Amino acid sequence: MASEPACIFVTGTDTGVGKTLISAALLHAYRQHYARVVGMKPVAAGLELRDGQWVSDDVQALSAASSITAPARLTNPVALHHAMSPHLAARLEDRHVTVAELLAAQRELATLCDAMVVEGSGGWRVPVNDTETLADFAIALQAPVVLVVGMRLGCLNHALLTAEAIRRDGLTLAGWVANTVSPDMPVLAENIDTLRQTLDAPLLGVVPWSAAPDARHITLELPAP
Repeated sequence: MASEPACIFVTGTDTGVGKTLISAALLHAYRQHYARVVGMKPVAAGLELRDGQWVSDDVQALSAASSITAPARLTNPVALHHAMSPHLAARLEDRHVTVAELLAAQRELATLCDAMVVEGSGGWRVPVNDTETLADFAIALQAPVVLVVGMRLGCLNHALLTAEAIRRDGLTLAGWVANTVSPDMPVLAENIDTLRQTLDAPLLGVVPWSAAPDARHITLELPAP
């Protein structure tokens, strides 16, 4: 029987903190160790029409960072047009998204790769329907979690609460990334030091602010297996 691929789940302290950028950087890092590496975005909410096709920037970025091409039905099983919470976007499209369908796609995708980075949507407990959240998907996945902390005012509280929730849900916080999303955040180094002392998880990297960040040029440590 083939061994299970390496797999991590990437979440963030909020929306807009750079989960896709960090997920892509992690994919590039995994490519140094594995031949078949792929990114998965279980739910993408917010599509744009380009050249007659509805596309997700997040999904395209993960695809570009992957070393293999896999069917879209597996790498992005749920693509919703409206940029809002998945359960509300799905309701507008008369769809019912379930954790079971997301997990089924991940399980099939896992048979095609040696390593996988699964990127969540928004923060940790974003609803996918009226009773389930993406945290439920992560729990079913049972993969270690990497937390992207958007370094801006309020990040300490958001990071600590998210770490608490991840552990309370029985999962391992395998590491965190400090992603500088504000070019003029005061006492940035002091905030990072505070999180070093309080998150009780490895710091995988500090990403400086950039107007045009490129995942290929970001160096991150991989979480311990």
